[in-house]
Amino acid sequence: LSMCSKICYAIGGAPNQVAGSAASFFLQIYLLDIAHITPFHASLVLFIGKASGAVTDPVAGFFISKSRWTKIGRLMPWVLACTPFTVISYFLMWYLPPFVSGRVAWYLTFHCLFQALTTLFQVPYSALTMFLSTEQKDRDSATAYRMTMEVLGTLIGASLQGQIVASAHVSPHCTANPSVNTTDSWHDTPSIPDPSDPLSHQAKVYMIAAGVIAGVYLLGIVVLFLGVKERDDPYALNSDRAIPFCKGLALTMKHGPYVKLTASFLLISTAVQLEQGNFVLFCTHAAGLRNHFQYLVVTILVSAVVSVPFWQKFLQRFGKKCAACGISWMIPFAVMLVTIPNLILAYFVAFVSGLSIAASLLLPWSMLPDVVDNFRLQNPHRKGHETIFYSSYVFFTKMSAGIGLGISAAGLEFTGYKPGICRQSDDVILTLKLLIGAVPAILILLGLFILLFYPITEESRKETKLALEELR
Repeated sequence: LSMCSKICYAIGGAPNQVAGSAASFFLQIYLLDIAHITPFHASLVLFIGKASGAVTDPVAGFFISKSRWTKIGRLMPWVLACTPFTVISYFLMWYLPPFVSGRVAWYLTFHCLFQALTTLFQVPYSALTMFLSTEQKDRDSATAYRMTMEVLGTLIGASLQGQIVASAHVSPHCTANPSVNTTDSWHDTPSIPDPSDPLSHQAKVYMIAAGVIAGVYLLGIVVLFLGVKERDDPYALNSDRAIPFCKGLALTMKHGPYVKLTASFLLISTAVQLEQGNFVLFCTHAAGLRNHFQYLVVTILVSAVVSVPFWQKFLQRFGKKCAACGISWMIPFAVMLVTIPNLILAYFVAFVSGLSIAASLLLPWSMLPDVVDNFRLQNPHRKGHETIFYSSYVFFTKMSAGIGLGISAAGLEFTGYKPGICRQSDDVILTLKLLIGAVPAILILLGLFILLFYPITEESRKETKLALEELR
């Protein structure tokens, strides 16, 4: 597999991460402080949107598994067909409609559309890994290229969004440090007026950011189409039959390595989503870092980008299960940031969190092809199961992330979050600290405990490779 093909494949995955990163870090605070919808309604938008994307995963897997081979492949037509609709729904997701009463329905509609359409892209794109090469080494290398570019895309998305929209969240009278005897009037002073006008400054900067990211999206898909050639299933015989989707889904749910891998990273990805979704809110309202949040986000993602090659070398030398220990590094530092909110410590925590996030992004997508190979060896005369694995994996991780984000936004509603004011109540601040520190720590530890029982080792990977070569 040529380096050019790996790079083009990796670039194709970046736009989804650019858009997803901007939404992960900024959609919740946009809904609360710019669109001025209640935390309860924001939790509905976040949860139902994620759930719609999750539900689309098995549906997409079902139809893609029944797709026929075309001149440009079996998976590539799906990637191309959904792209223009994804771009339009993404832009409208950040548009502030002139009406107030129907805003919740507006954001719910376009967030659900965006999540569903990104699924129609992500399932065939991620499954494409299995059709780039028959060599595990090539697939691992392509996955490392992809993860590096996707983390870079996450960096680009959060950086672009953060720099463009920073002025929408800065208020001069909120930056001053109030005295200890803070008056209730300062507490309740709105830091951001209700921007009911779609042409207000706050609304404009978010639309500009959405337009820029939409352009990046289109560019990445063009590079993917021109630079990557999809191959047909290298192990399938002409006499092999495509596995029925429902039967294949039942078999995957009984496949031990897949169940353990999915359960582990379901918890870990939920923890990472909680960190991303609440980090800007935490910096703004709980840590006194209102003027630094965009730089802290950039620090996290730069650290993640530069550490992906390190983790790739690490897992090649010490094994993939051993590399999972790096995910736990963020726990003690996040707890320190919550208990000792300090600017220098915040940047250090951001750097370490980036290292852990890179490991949590790289490992599942590097381990999933091993699970698929293991399943192939046990079911040698079936084909079309790759999209079932990838679609069901994304389904579970999206659903768990949606539940986590929905519960976190509902928790803010319960504790009395007020959109746009300078200082939130002590209950809200405590909730944000729990969502950044304690809850992700517990989820990560549970996920790593489950991963201890993951049965595929480096030795068994080599045995599977030899057996598949014999089969081929």
